[in-house]
Amino acid sequence: MNKEIPVNIDCDGQPDLLSVEDALQRIQNFVEPVEEMQTLPLMDALHHVLAEEVISPINVPPYINSAMDGYAVKGSELPERDEAEFKLIGTSFAGNPFDGVVNAGECIRIMTGAKMPDGADTVIMQEHVVNKDDTIRIVAGHCAGQNVRHVGEDVTAGKAVLQPGKYIGAAELGLLASLGIPQVTVKRKIKIAFFSTGDELRPVGEKLQEGQIYDSNRYTLFGMLTKLGAEVIDLGVIRDDPNEVEAAFIKASSMADAVFTSGGVSVGDADYVKQTLDKIGQVDFWRIRMKPGKPLACGKINNAIFFGLPGNPVSVMATFYIFALPALKRLMGQTDFMQPTFKIPCYSGLKKRPGRTDFQRGIMYRDDNGEMVVDGAGMQASHILSGMSKANCFIILPAESGSVASGDLVEVLPFDGMK
Repeated sequence: MNKEIPVNIDCDGQPDLLSVEDALQRIQNFVEPVEEMQTLPLMDALHHVLAEEVISPINVPPYINSAMDGYAVKGSELPERDEAEFKLIGTSFAGNPFDGVVNAGECIRIMTGAKMPDGADTVIMQEHVVNKDDTIRIVAGHCAGQNVRHVGEDVTAGKAVLQPGKYIGAAELGLLASLGIPQVTVKRKIKIAFFSTGDELRPVGEKLQEGQIYDSNRYTLFGMLTKLGAEVIDLGVIRDDPNEVEAAFIKASSMADAVFTSGGVSVGDADYVKQTLDKIGQVDFWRIRMKPGKPLACGKINNAIFFGLPGNPVSVMATFYIFALPALKRLMGQTDFMQPTFKIPCYSGLKKRPGRTDFQRGIMYRDDNGEMVVDGAGMQASHILSGMSKANCFIILPAESGSVASGDLVEVLPFDGMK
C-alpha cells in the first residue's frame, strides 16, 4: 500500500491528516471483489450479488391484460359526447379468461390482471359505469386504450434485466420470480471475522470491577456486519497478550475475507495490536481529517483486507459507514457501493471549526409543511453512543466549512438500510 501520505495542517495544528476523499480512494484501489461464484435456488440468492447477466426468457406481462376492475370495450365505440350503451356478454377473471369475442355494441366485465378478450382494447373503470340489468352506460370523456397493460410493457423477452454486481434484495427477488427464473449465479457470501482486544473489556452480564468496561464495540460491529448479509465470525475478546493477539490475527485472516478490530490504532499507541500488524500485515495507520473517527488502520493481513477502527463507540460506527461499508460492498461484488446523500435545511445551529470533515449525528423528519428537514441529535462527542441510537442520519459538514446557522442547507447521509 502507498505510505506517502501528504502532509497537511488542520486547525488544531495536527499534521499528516488524510482527507476523507483520499482515504476512500485508497481503500477502493486495493479492494477487489471475491471471484468465487455459486448457483443458488432463487430464495437462497437473497442478499447475494449477481455474478452473471440475467436475460428475460419471457415478456412481462405475457399477454394484454386489464389494469383495473371494470368493463372491456372497443375504444372506437367510446362516445365523443353524451353517452353510449353496451350489452354485457360475459366476464374475464385473472386466470380464467373470457372465451369469446367482443363485437360492436358489446362489453365484458373484467378484473385486474385478467386477459383482455379479442375485439376489446379499452377498459372503463367500474366507478365510471352505470349498470342496468345486462347493459352498461358510459358517458363521454374516456380515451381509447386506457387502463390496459400491453405485452412486454415491463420486461421484454431476450432483454437484459439485471447486470452483474447487482445486489439481490426483495424487489430483485420478485422481478426474477416474475420471469420464472428458478435459480441464479451469484458471488459467494463474504466472510468477516472480528474481535476486540483489551484486559479492561468484560462481556455483558458480568459485574464490572474497578477500571473495567463492557465490550460494546463488538456488539456494534456484529450489528453492522450482519446487516450486510455476510457470514459473520465473532472471535470474542482477546487478552492483552502479544502471542494471543498475533494468534487471533492469523486465525482471523486464514478464515475470512475481511478482519475487523476496534481500538489500538492511534499513531503512537504502544499496544500489541499495532505491534502485531506491523509484524504480520501490510497495514497503513492513517489519521483522517474527520470528526469523529480520526485514527484508522487499513490494509491486508495475508489475503484478508483489514480495518482497524477507532476505539470510541461513535467513531467505530462513523468510520465503518464512511469507509468500511463501501469497501465491503465492493468486496461482495457490488458495482453500486457508495451511499447516496442529499441536501436539506437544518433547523438547528451546529457548531464546527474549519479543518476536518464533520459527521454529526442528525434526526431527519418532515416539518409542518411536509418538507424534509434535519436537526442535530444532541451531544456530538465520540463516546455518546445514545445519540447514535436517536439519530437516523449523518450531517456531513465539509472540512473547510464553519458553524451552521438555522435554515442552512446541509448534506445528509441517511442510516436507512445501514443501522
